[in-house]
Amino acid sequence: MNFRQPDIDKFLKTPDLGIKCVVIFGTNEGMIADLTRQFAQTACPDLSDAFRVVYLENDDVEKDNGLLFGEYNAQSLIGGRRVVIVKNASNSLTAALKTLFTDTKSDTLLVVNSTTINTKSSLVTLAKDNPAFALIACYDDRDESIFSTARAHFIQNGITVSPEAMQLLCARLSPDRKISANELEKLDTYLMGRRNLTVDDVQAAICDSSESDVEDLCYFVAGGNLPKALDSYQELLNAGTEPPTILRYLTSHFIRLLDMSAQIEAGQSARVVVDSQRPPVIFYRKDALTRQISIWKKNNINDVLTLLYKTERDCKTTIMPAEDVLGFALLQIGGAARKLAR
Repeated sequence: MNFRQPDIDKFLKTPDLGIKCVVIFGTNEGMIADLTRQFAQTACPDLSDAFRVVYLENDDVEKDNGLLFGEYNAQSLIGGRRVVIVKNASNSLTAALKTLFTDTKSDTLLVVNSTTINTKSSLVTLAKDNPAFALIACYDDRDESIFSTARAHFIQNGITVSPEAMQLLCARLSPDRKISANELEKLDTYLMGRRNLTVDDVQAAICDSSESDVEDLCYFVAGGNLPKALDSYQELLNAGTEPPTILRYLTSHFIRLLDMSAQIEAGQSARVVVDSQRPPVIFYRKDALTRQISIWKKNNINDVLTLLYKTERDCKTTIMPAEDVLGFALLQIGGAARKLAR
């Protein structure tokens, strides 16, 4: 059966012995590893216990189906519930699992994980339709999941965080929980025993992601800061960011400005419009965004969007390098912003 977050929390607190197998799949390797560990520890807290914990690879089980049956039905020599973890599972495991649970009295917990199967896989279908299975999909963390992960880490380590520092940190953490965990550990090392996290700490210890770098470029261009815009553009190109990716971000930024401009025309103040954005605008960008919607009017924004669409077409159809085509468009937009701000 499908497990949602409330089901996961309930099981981890009070394990249901009716659940014989947990199937954890998706693209978020960090989340998969984290949940595999947590579910396995409901059966055996010490995952290094060789008498109660067995690790198998899908390839090993595929070569010898008896291996899974033997390990699942074995008993611990020292007592206690056992757990069998099968890593990198594929659909080849489906038939074995159908047979494994038809007639068994074992209380062993089987935890299966995979980054290659998907919602259409036979293994997922089996787990979804069987009440003895828990099926958990792990994809990129949403904003609220990133916040919850960071908050739980700080509570566990007794660290207090200002709201501004938490907002900045969540903006810089990765949707992949494994990468975020590494970043949080890096932050712990940087604090060197201190128990209060500030904005300065986050800025010093956690680097911007490439997405934040592209966002910086959007703000520089729309704000008319041409020197920083050109420097940022060159850095993105040097890092391997493709012009179409930058164009998509710029287009999204000006579409957002267009939507905000319409709200202002309807009688709302610029600050109220900025504060009401979802997802929320990070605190250090609020002033810049408020200034931008005060200088960019509806007709000007439409002109920019037309230019961006033309730039995208020219990047694909002309013999000029896409980097040069986009660079010229950035100069035009940034120059227009400077004129509008006068």
